[in-house]
Amino acid sequence: MTIDRRSLLRASLGGATAGVLGVTTAAAAAPRSGRRPTIFVAGDSTAATYALADLPRAGWGQALPAFLHHEITVVDAALSGASSKSFADLGRLDRILDAIRPGDTLLISFGHNDEKVEDPARGTDPWTTFQDYLRRYLDGARAAHAHPILVTPVERRRFTADGVPYLSHGDYPDAMRALASETGTPLIDLTALSFALWGKLGPEATKDYFLWLDAGAAPNYPDGVADNTHFQAHGAIEVARLVVAAGRSIPGRDHRALHDPCIPDDTLTWPATRPAES
Repeated sequence: MTIDRRSLLRASLGGATAGVLGVTTAAAAAPRSGRRPTIFVAGDSTAATYALADLPRAGWGQALPAFLHHEITVVDAALSGASSKSFADLGRLDRILDAIRPGDTLLISFGHNDEKVEDPARGTDPWTTFQDYLRRYLDGARAAHAHPILVTPVERRRFTADGVPYLSHGDYPDAMRALASETGTPLIDLTALSFALWGKLGPEATKDYFLWLDAGAAPNYPDGVADNTHFQAHGAIEVARLVVAAGRSIPGRDHRALHDPCIPDDTLTWPATRPAES
């Protein structure tokens, strides 16, 4: 099934919470011969697809199609506020595993909300429960003869008063790296890649990547916003570039796009509602 880049996210994810994977499930009922692999994204708000009411906020999963050939389908099931635990406990992992097919790819990226250890619904310990939950994703994908890839959490915009970047995710990236090594799972070290990019850009330039907007700059944020975790379109695109460039086993990588430094913001599509929450 070929889907053009601009309509991809509308087609792949539209539907209610129970139908987040509706299009992919329908596709699964179609003949599989000649079908190109589908890329599923399990993650949190940094990877999620956002709606017109959120524009220009965007997640890196929403921007993945910018760096993939048109015939590749992306199902961005990332959910705002999700941890590896809550995503699985809410049944979101089961929905992916019901839809995923042999040869598909599952990108797994958590950590931001696992760190909220004061919240029993989301918090995990990096070296025990975090790894235990991540194994569910790995085991489930492999049981379906799909290909899991672990993606360490994208780094936040964090600088000292002297403009020096610092890490914010504690042991969670190391725990994911160790699990990848132990289980022979491909790893995209997005923590390290994004940290290097933010450090290169510095405190001021990174504001053009994160959701930093002056009052009156965007209709959806009339009072302005200073968000050091989530991205505007440009940032989502550049983080997606990091993911696809490092993910050598991701199918359908568009090398021309990866080497194009000027991917426009309007390459992205914002659906009418947030697909994972509507």
